[in-house]
Amino acid sequence: MTRKGFFLSVEGIEGSGKTTQVKMLAQAIRASGQNVVLTKEPGGTPLADRIRAIVLDPMEEGMDSLTELLLYAASRRQHVVEVIRPSLEAGAIVLTDRFADATLAYQGFGRLLDLDRLRQLNQWATDGRYPDLTLLFDLPESVGLDRARSRNLASAHLQNEGRLEGEDLRFHRRVREGYLALARAEPDRFVVIDANGTANEVYARTMAEVEQRDPRLKLNAASRT
Repeated sequence: MTRKGFFLSVEGIEGSGKTTQVKMLAQAIRASGQNVVLTKEPGGTPLADRIRAIVLDPMEEGMDSLTELLLYAASRRQHVVEVIRPSLEAGAIVLTDRFADATLAYQGFGRLLDLDRLRQLNQWATDGRYPDLTLLFDLPESVGLDRARSRNLASAHLQNEGRLEGEDLRFHRRVREGYLALARAEPDRFVVIDANGTANEVYARTMAEVEQRDPRLKLNAASRT
């Protein structure tokens, strides 16, 4: 079946504020009367949420890198089959907090696994389905990591998902550099957004970029900050 909807992903290192931004963006598009499906990775389905609980659990600090990769791939496959593909075929605008680029950034550049093999695995898990637009929220890794660790300490729920925040600064630097390399390689799909500043300041930059990209992404005027 021909895809009718629009697929947008948001990416960024820990603490980049992408989760806040995608929620604000979904609200603005939904307020314009469009059908919006807001989802996330890892997760998005009951099975994928159970995988999320394992892969982000700080108690699993000894997890092998390949085990981690395959868990993410399994979560993504179920996410595509159960949420993303049917939503796009129904004509929805799908916004996801992370997708396949996260595997290249975290497991490829961060864990130093072979990028060609990761691309093959992503292709298999997604049936070759990639976002129409990817917003990359970028800021220095030290700033993002400080934000993420402070956020997790303030939330009992997020304390149970802090395994990646336990990695050292070199790991997070490689992830950030990886994301930027991916953006340079696909400038037609990626938009890099400066994630420094308040949530409203970053949101204003996001809105300005999104409105230029595709006529299907109609934004409610009242939602502009």
